[in-house]
Amino acid sequence: MDNKSAIPQSDPFDLFETWFAEARASEPNDSNAMALATATPSGAPSLRMVLLKGHGPGGFTFFTNAQSRKGEEIRANMQAALLFHWKSLRRQIRIEGPLEEVSAAEADAYFHSRPRVSQIGSAASDQSRPLDERASYFARVEALAEQYPEGDIPRPAHWTGFRLAPQRIEFWLDRPNRLHDRRLFVRAGEGWTDTLLYP
Repeated sequence: MDNKSAIPQSDPFDLFETWFAEARASEPNDSNAMALATATPSGAPSLRMVLLKGHGPGGFTFFTNAQSRKGEEIRANMQAALLFHWKSLRRQIRIEGPLEEVSAAEADAYFHSRPRVSQIGSAASDQSRPLDERASYFARVEALAEQYPEGDIPRPAHWTGFRLAPQRIEFWLDRPNRLHDRRLFVRAGEGWTDTLLYP
């Protein structure tokens, strides 16, 4: 039985990059998918999947409609938690910390890097609002496509991005007989402290 941790005491961003690269090579779909947990103003938890669109020492970035349920919850409480679960690798990473909104220039750049049809779909959507029937949404999509027959679609002001600046990052690795391996990194000034956790 291996009684040594397989999760190294390294910079957590470097370790994330290593694991993320391995996930991109092994996961069949959306290796950048992550669960995003927010809370309502009354403290009730709220959870959904989003896609990671940028990461590094500054944090972990995703984009959304700020008028959606998640956007409203974020603006009311600028804290969140992320969870990556890579089933093919039997690994997960939990990340917690405060959020900040990205600049308009960063939101513009990412919005216009998306396929044109995705730009139209986002601009036409009142995300999370009631929809009488799908035909109504597709009518909006067609109207925008006619209004802007070529080139980029203007980014709606409410379509933006948020960056989570991690205060805690926990790496979890499946081990035989449920004797799992966990290491928690906690922000300490400009650096990190770390400890193993019981599974």
